[in-house]
Amino acid sequence: MNELSVIPVPAEVYPEPGVVFKLRPDAVIRSDSPSVGAYLADRLRPPTGYALPLAQGPGHGIELLLADAPAGEEEYTLEATAERVTVRARTDAGLFYGVQTLLQLLPSTVEASTVQDGPWTVPGGRIADRPRYAYRAAMLDVSRHFFGVEVLERFVDRLSRYKINVLHLHLSDDQGWRIAVNAWPRLATVGGASQVGGGPGGHYSQEQYAGLVAYAAARHVTLVPEIDMPGHVNAALSAYPELNADGAAPPPYTGVDVGFSTLSVGKEVTYRFARDVLEEIAALTPGPYLHIGGDEAQSTTPEDYVEFMARVQPMVTAAGKTVIGWHQIGPAAREPGRIAQYWGSTDEPDADIRAAIAQGDRVLLSPANRVYLDMKYTPDTPIGLDWAGHVTVRTAYEWNPATLLPGDPDVIGVEAPLWTETVSTPDDIDLLTFPRLPAVAELAWSPQPSRDWPGFRARLAVHGPRWTLLGIAFFESPEIPWQF
Repeated sequence: MNELSVIPVPAEVYPEPGVVFKLRPDAVIRSDSPSVGAYLADRLRPPTGYALPLAQGPGHGIELLLADAPAGEEEYTLEATAERVTVRARTDAGLFYGVQTLLQLLPSTVEASTVQDGPWTVPGGRIADRPRYAYRAAMLDVSRHFFGVEVLERFVDRLSRYKINVLHLHLSDDQGWRIAVNAWPRLATVGGASQVGGGPGGHYSQEQYAGLVAYAAARHVTLVPEIDMPGHVNAALSAYPELNADGAAPPPYTGVDVGFSTLSVGKEVTYRFARDVLEEIAALTPGPYLHIGGDEAQSTTPEDYVEFMARVQPMVTAAGKTVIGWHQIGPAAREPGRIAQYWGSTDEPDADIRAAIAQGDRVLLSPANRVYLDMKYTPDTPIGLDWAGHVTVRTAYEWNPATLLPGDPDVIGVEAPLWTETVSTPDDIDLLTFPRLPAVAELAWSPQPSRDWPGFRARLAVHGPRWTLLGIAFFESPEIPWQF
């Protein structure tokens, strides 16, 4: 078994020299999980041209077996012999991640949509694999620039290939409100009708959002919606001026500055608005989390901020969800189980994250100088920002989440955000996401002792042909010895 092609690197690899599994035209797929079996067949049939029926009984092919061991929720084992490949897991999610590893062990042409020449071989041996962190995420800002459902579905597909299991959607900001709310319909129709630089903007109907939730769930990706409050609300104020302190509707905003807008903390209509929105979004979202933002509220006084959060956070809990907020939420009284998402841009944590840790908040790590995907790779990168510095592939990879913050916080995982001030097309998403997303994926999945930059760099190099076949417009970083 040769792990050189697998990202994230597995926890344990036991090669069997001289043994090779070769997929034959008569192969079958035996799966205890109909959904994972169908997913694998759908991935393999186009490039191989094989029928690959889903069948039961012995014979040559691939087995996906639900078993008591391994025990972890997302843990799996993969064994390749000359006759078959067997993936075992306790859950469908574990089988799904084992399938991702299997696909990476096959030749890169497995990503083609038309029949390719074989042979379709997997090196013999055994893998025993499990995630380091349960929360492995990427974020896409659809507020500054709007992207349709088909773009989000493609993004989900690409996340799931690298065992990313959470998609955080930034659904509201000054530039646009992107989700329909029945109780406040002008949020979408008025607040959603703009974006950075102008243009029509857009929003998701509740049916579209529910469809995206289901699409992601089929790939074991949980959606986390974010409604940013009490700042970043110009789009909401434009739609409903009664939420503004002076009752006047500001014009739609198409710039990129931050910190100038705030909900009126002293008005009861603000809390009716917050409750209605959070309840509707929670009802549409089966996952356990609801993100309420809380960052860059410079136009809200510290006293008003604390009062606002004291009233709004319990609404999330009452809706059956766990509160997530950007780490500026730290000084506000916490709800049980609250998660503070740290986005500091230096290696010295600020007072807000220290307050969150002191209160016992769990921490989700998104240090801007490490994993913000909207940062440029180099000064010459055609899009992106640089306020947190340049984030190379090595910068994104070479740090340890366990030692980033003092105070021994309860770190639940790592998230790579992609803000879209400069991102307006699907190719822009690709350029800033790849190849840094796989670096973050390995950071969050693989055990720290198994990770090293030379090994990752070599494994990443062989993914270039895969991305080319998939139509991913990735950045050909000079750090990586790409193999084409």
